[in-house]
Amino acid sequence: MPATLSLTDLKELAVRIARELGAGDVRVTGAFPDEASCRRMRESFARGDLQTWRFDDRYASRATDPGELLGRARSVICLAFPYATPAPASPGPLRGRVSNYAWSPDYHTRVRSVLDAVASAIDAAAGEPVTAIACDTRPLAERAFAAHSGLGWVGKHTNLISPGLGSFVFLGEVVTTLALAPDAPLRKSCGECARCVDVCPTGALRGDYTIDATRCIADLTQRTDAIPRALRALIGDWVWGCDLCQLACPPTQAAGFNGDPAANAPAQFESGRPLLTNLLRLRSGEFKRRFEKTAMGWRGGAVLRRNAAVALGNALDRSAIPALVLALNEDPHPMVRGHAAWALGRIGAPSAISALQARDVVEADVGVREEIGAALEPFVTVDASKGSQ
Repeated sequence: MPATLSLTDLKELAVRIARELGAGDVRVTGAFPDEASCRRMRESFARGDLQTWRFDDRYASRATDPGELLGRARSVICLAFPYATPAPASPGPLRGRVSNYAWSPDYHTRVRSVLDAVASAIDAAAGEPVTAIACDTRPLAERAFAAHSGLGWVGKHTNLISPGLGSFVFLGEVVTTLALAPDAPLRKSCGECARCVDVCPTGALRGDYTIDATRCIADLTQRTDAIPRALRALIGDWVWGCDLCQLACPPTQAAGFNGDPAANAPAQFESGRPLLTNLLRLRSGEFKRRFEKTAMGWRGGAVLRRNAAVALGNALDRSAIPALVLALNEDPHPMVRGHAAWALGRIGAPSAISALQARDVVEADVGVREEIGAALEPFVTVDASKGSQ
């Protein structure tokens, strides 16, 4: 390291570059193994809270020890990027909702470019490689280390709440072997406030700073298998993610819309409020053109079509029946056909029931036939009761 560049100078350099490139706040904490967070993570795995993500105890130990990411790690530089922007107004019926973070081009690319710039500057100043970066794609308990650094505190909705920025923040980390001066953690909590807990439709938030992610709408809309039938009606019109708990959070409300509109506003109206019937008809080429470069691009078109079917069922609008019938009869993915069947049963109009009965005769997939049977069951029961009178 050049003799003229002290550790204090290096920290100031990292903070300056990060802020110049769009970080709303930058703090530093030690790169210690976080045994308390590791224990909480393992308890969460044992409860099955993250069952759909298939994490295990080995993941917990890796994610809570920065030394697993970079040997001889001494410090973690934590960055927060505000992204809150106003939601597009819905111009008409049958529109879905997309979580704020997924409206614009994939945030991982933007945040990673800043992290790369900060890490490169530190390496250059140190005269050798002394950094590694993490941005939600490598095992690192970023909210825990952000809280240790004083960047914010983890709220009852389990997101980091940053003073002045709220919880709509992207997080990124630069881990380094340099012993930079750590910042003090905040002495804050949510206290008696439980607005996020109260607003969650599925009861995913327990109020004790833990979450059952298998019930969280954000996770339900990203899973690659069938959404549990009992939870579908609670998803409402969300087709990717969910912002309800954060929108209800007082510090987040106070922070307002502090995201850079050029970077975070929807690229087009359809990005934030997509027409559900169009989404239900998405095929591979159109999906890639519209969504491949967004945070919605990694799960594939069938997941979005499934979510659109659920949202159309929750709209209870008979004008959606033709699109759902088309999906029931022609969608190449059994999961989408099954959820279209559920949606038609939820709407329950005579034309929807007739379409289900007709499809039941020719459907080859066992799972889809089971969904059709479940969708028709209430109406069969009603018919049977009428016949016995």
